Amino acid sequence: MLSVPGTEEHPKETTLLSNYPNPSNPETWIPYKLSKAAQVTVTIYAIDGNLIRTLTLGHQSAGTYQSKSRAAYWDGKNEVGESVASGVYFYTLSAGEFTATRKMLIRK
Repeated sequence: MLSVPGTEEHPKETTLLSNYPNPSNPETWIPYKLSKAAQVTVTIYAIDGNLIRTLTLGHQSAGTYQSKSRAAYWDGKNEVGESVASGVYFYTLSAGEFTATRKMLIRK
């Protein structure tokens, strides 16, 4: 199959990628790939499982969300706008029926 310049091929699998930079201080981008369109949410948790922040990204088309202009962005703040402490955090991508979690480090 030939690809047409300027068109993006849909990923075969939905995937949560490693955030960058990691460790971060404090902002970070969370890239992912969607094999089909879905409602997308990224949830940040502290190491003890407490909810830190929910990033509601809305309905996203199938594609790759890897660049800074397309990846999920987290500014290192909790739901009330306070900067989080240095430490280990987990982020979970929910996209339709897909869910995956990865670990990241915030270092100040």
